[in-house]
Amino acid sequence: MPRGILYTPKLIEEYSGKGYWTEATLSECWDARAKQYPDREAILDSTTRLTWSQAKQRIDRYALGFADLGIKRDEVIVIQLPPSVELFLLRVACEKAGILGVVATRTLRHREMEYIINKARPVALVIPFEFAGFNYFQMLEEIRSNIPPPRHCIISGERQVKGTVSLVEMAEHPFEAKYPPDHLKARTFSSTETSLIVHTTGTTGMPKLVEHAACSRLWQGRDWMTRLKLTEADTLGMFLPAPAGPNTPVYYGSPQVGARVAILEKFAPEDALRLIEKARITFAVFVPTMLQMMTEHPDFARYDLSSLRFVQTAGAPLPYQAGIEVEKKLKCPIYQVYGGIDHDPSTMHSLGDPFDVRHVTVGKPISGSEFRIVDEQGKEVPYGEVGEVWGRGAACPPGFYKDEKGTLEAWKTGYINTEDLGKWDKDGNLVLVGRKRDMIIRGGQNIYPIEVEELLRTHPKLADAAVVKMPDPLMGEKCCAYVVPADGAKVTPEEILSFLRDKKLALYKLPERIEFTDHIPRIEGQLKVDKKVLERDIVEKLKAEGKL
Repeated sequence: MPRGILYTPKLIEEYSGKGYWTEATLSECWDARAKQYPDREAILDSTTRLTWSQAKQRIDRYALGFADLGIKRDEVIVIQLPPSVELFLLRVACEKAGILGVVATRTLRHREMEYIINKARPVALVIPFEFAGFNYFQMLEEIRSNIPPPRHCIISGERQVKGTVSLVEMAEHPFEAKYPPDHLKARTFSSTETSLIVHTTGTTGMPKLVEHAACSRLWQGRDWMTRLKLTEADTLGMFLPAPAGPNTPVYYGSPQVGARVAILEKFAPEDALRLIEKARITFAVFVPTMLQMMTEHPDFARYDLSSLRFVQTAGAPLPYQAGIEVEKKLKCPIYQVYGGIDHDPSTMHSLGDPFDVRHVTVGKPISGSEFRIVDEQGKEVPYGEVGEVWGRGAACPPGFYKDEKGTLEAWKTGYINTEDLGKWDKDGNLVLVGRKRDMIIRGGQNIYPIEVEELLRTHPKLADAAVVKMPDPLMGEKCCAYVVPADGAKVTPEEILSFLRDKKLALYKLPERIEFTDHIPRIEGQLKVDKKVLERDIVEKLKAEGKL
């Protein structure tokens, strides 16, 4: 696979010279740990437990199995599996076999999968027959007439279909007896070649396909592990379905230091609590909603979570008051990390950061990441003022897959516009105030939804809240709040507005419409509020009422 267009010889020389990028590959890390810790447990899920040497054997068999099927170097495989040992090791096997792995989260359905398959044009698909009540093989059959026909359909799990390839059988077949030890050496992707494709969450349309290479991913994983002092003695919990981003420490950090990984295939609060206790997890990344669901579970106190040294949150801000409650219950500090699958210059907290830094800011840039806070003309704003967050750095990907124009447009300034709004605090920590597209401009005054949302979530009778813009003929836009009452609670709009006034919220920021709902729509396994859904809903309501 050629290098992505952003990875110019000059950029490679710069980041290699600074020690960020090396020639090491992800598969080399797994090989090294298998030699160093052959009999230590490396990875587990609900059905599989493997040592480092067993994991290496399975990686090799997957890679050789793909080659045995006739899949050539630089050809493409689309993998849609739940978080699992299989998914984890297939990513490594693809790099080792020089096959471009396109990872699709298990929550994508017909429309998104058609788009990804037509864009990537894979020679093989790897899917479960069925998972969590959804039939993936049936979905493939239903979209088959709309996609280029793959040569192979590889099915995970015990259930098989005539004419498909069994991933279980591939893992059990001794391909190493058929091929020489160096058979894959000429095929393996180098550290600066694109070896993986992941997708964004696609809240504004079809997901973007983002190229990843080992040099930047391993650098970010290495910095993550060093900053948090994670070692071979740790067990990292994987609870998020994200193909990259917040899962960087488990995918790219653990094999560098030899830390064990414990995987939850499908998030449910009690299952997460049970896995932490059983696997003695010491560190994990969650989205805030997950932490709140876990700590509010009626059986929370039954579980021994004393192994946790700390946890991280990503994907969305953790409300300040909720942070107090969650830390109190977990009895360990919460750190935040900030980045994006399609750009990934990152900020992160450091061990020992005080509570207010950890819950008001997203920390300082990691080594090799650079940020600017700019106005709409791209000029840096005065320190402490709000502006657009632009970033670049050694963790950035090679580009967007098969989209040279989009890549060059996104990086035309040398930085990528994250589309987030933020400011620096007095100590150089980044404070996020919301997404640019979410900002509400009411008669020329800016309202940042995150500020109102955080206050709403502290209301004792509310379980969740989201604030969106609603069109208004006079003011342009106004503030609309969707709220979820706590179980059994009865609350009125007047109570909510009175509460916000008592919190000294400026009058122009008060929601001018409050909608009660059973749930706030989210995408990607609780990662982000899907505000597009709410914005469409309020527009439809206003039209039905004759107000638009």
